[in-house]
Amino acid sequence: MADKDCVGVRVFSLNCWGIRYLSKHCSQRYQMIGEMLCKEQHDIVLLQEVWSEKDFLYLKTKLTSTHPHSHYFKSGVIGSGLAIFSKHRIHDTFLYRYSLNGYPYMAHHGDWFGGKAVGMAILNLAGLTANIYVTHLHAEYSREKDSYLSHRVVQAWELQQFIRHTSTGADVVIVGGDLNMHPQDLGCRLLMSYTGLRDSYVETAKFDGCENGMTLIADNLFISKNELIPFEKGIRIDYILFKGSSKTDIYCDFMSTTKGSVPGHALPYSDHEALTAELRLESHIPAQTGSDKTQDTPTEKLAELVDTLTEARTEVKVGLHCAERMRYTAARTGVMGLALLFLELAIAAVPCFALGAEQPFPRISFYLLAALCFAILLTTFLLYIFYTMELKSLQGAEDQMRLAAGSLQEKLRGFSVTQPHSVPQRSPDGEQLCALDPEE
Repeated sequence: MADKDCVGVRVFSLNCWGIRYLSKHCSQRYQMIGEMLCKEQHDIVLLQEVWSEKDFLYLKTKLTSTHPHSHYFKSGVIGSGLAIFSKHRIHDTFLYRYSLNGYPYMAHHGDWFGGKAVGMAILNLAGLTANIYVTHLHAEYSREKDSYLSHRVVQAWELQQFIRHTSTGADVVIVGGDLNMHPQDLGCRLLMSYTGLRDSYVETAKFDGCENGMTLIADNLFISKNELIPFEKGIRIDYILFKGSSKTDIYCDFMSTTKGSVPGHALPYSDHEALTAELRLESHIPAQTGSDKTQDTPTEKLAELVDTLTEARTEVKVGLHCAERMRYTAARTGVMGLALLFLELAIAAVPCFALGAEQPFPRISFYLLAALCFAILLTTFLLYIFYTMELKSLQGAEDQMRLAAGSLQEKLRGFSVTQPHSVPQRSPDGEQLCALDPEE
């Protein structure tokens, strides 16, 4: 057996719920978070919903001695809310903003203004190149009638594309964040199956935390039970995901979550529970050729991925239909506003052509009607542009999925011909060929 070098990495992830003046006990909770991070000294800290840069700077100052390296990802109107703190030097960063992120007129939800994105940082962990990703996807406000499902599916699609295309040279990939998806949701299955990422909760050798790894629980005093309907106890929507490479194996030895209020305090850190995963990296030279941790054959993986991708395309097409209908409604309303404006101008022109005729309506009524017409025209024009942009993004994602599905089906037919007995095929360097490899 080849010699192995083991490296331990402790990863922390938390949605901080840091909306200044709106989130309850925001300043006090940031103090608690800062004190806990100083004490626990995780190797990598991934935070979401740090909406105020002042709060980031507070944590940066607080963690100077324990986490000297940090980065705040800026995006959107109020920022992406994403931040990373690290014991290890950050060599490079990059931010990708999702093309779809809700609707600007749904101001009470606020996701559109947040500029949801995925941030990447490249670290060096004992000689291993580690790509670290932190992200926050659009929230699900209604399980039964989810108006944002197509947006979240496209975000999951773009997330897996970003991870696959930026991590080809990485020895280790770690993803943390609030995905706002249950483990079996379409977007989650799409992300996991396409990238080969593994769930630390599923993979961990030992777990200590909320039942079923839930991160939004009824016992949290900031959570209303109405938000969890139809899940009475809670849901799991926050994750720490990981995968190794041909020369690095990665394992989760221990994972934990917080359980509501912090011991010694009357408050929890956030309305979400915090996650901690203790990962073990094992590098081996040369790469092992005899281990096969994957139970499914390439054919089974490809077939499952084709089914998932087909389901995702269907959901995106539903979103396309809704966007087309809304754009048509905006255009029709705009035409009605324009017709009303022309009617008003025609009425205003009557005294000019009928000598001696008086204006039948008070002047103030014309001003108010004109203001209404211009408001309708401006609003519908902006909405028409927005829905057109949404259509373009949805069509682009659907086109990408169609091409990917065609490529996967071609590979599936090839496996069916060349591998009639479902024997896993291996590349010359010993890696198992599967659907999780980057596109050829």
